[in-house]
Amino acid sequence: MTTHTLSVSARTPAQRSPLQGLLGPCMRGALFVALVTGLAYPLLTTGVAQLVLPAQAAGSLVRQGDAIVGSQLIGQHFTAAHFFHARPSGTSAPDPQDASKTVSAPYNAGASAASNQGPTNAALIEAVAERARAYRSANGLAAHAAVPVDAVTASGSGLDPHISLANAQLQAPRVAQARGLAPAQVQALVAAHTEGRLLGLWGEPRVNVLALNLALLAQAAPAVAVLAEEAHHAQ
Repeated sequence: MTTHTLSVSARTPAQRSPLQGLLGPCMRGALFVALVTGLAYPLLTTGVAQLVLPAQAAGSLVRQGDAIVGSQLIGQHFTAAHFFHARPSGTSAPDPQDASKTVSAPYNAGASAASNQGPTNAALIEAVAERARAYRSANGLAAHAAVPVDAVTASGSGLDPHISLANAQLQAPRVAQARGLAPAQVQALVAAHTEGRLLGLWGEPRVNVLALNLALLAQAAPAVAVLAEEAHHAQ
């Protein structure tokens, strides 16, 4: 009678680990996906954007000469009477005195955020009422005059570069008086910088505050040059 023995060191196919043979394909698949989605696709979309929409791809930057003064997409905090004011901003920054706390930092582009306060929140109600009083006072409005909503509330991002047309029109007399310009002259600038509804359907007419204030500065520049020339001849 012949007996057959099976070496204990031999492994049959049924005894192999189910992961053997899968590690290589999985690693190759992961590397392929990483190269396509993490390298090739971003490079492709960036290249197309630079070719088709170079200004937008670079951040929609606003320049004066060689200097970058802002972006068309991010608002700025103007407080002087001779400038149009942006809507309130809910962004903040670390408190320099206490790193565990934050302080108000309007239009902090590195910390886009909203207050997340609901319409029944007591702090929001009080803040809106105070903003309305300040807006009426700054723009010479009656104590109970209607105030545009965007003049007393922040946007969801805290960085909205636009204000409503109604908001800009109410600020125009203050800006005109502070700059010594005719109200009609400032209103014409507002009209020239009013952006319409998207495709004529979505949104409301709005004004980019930075663009409007830069137009004010550009309009004042010739007058400044004339005054400087007159002063030079007077000497």
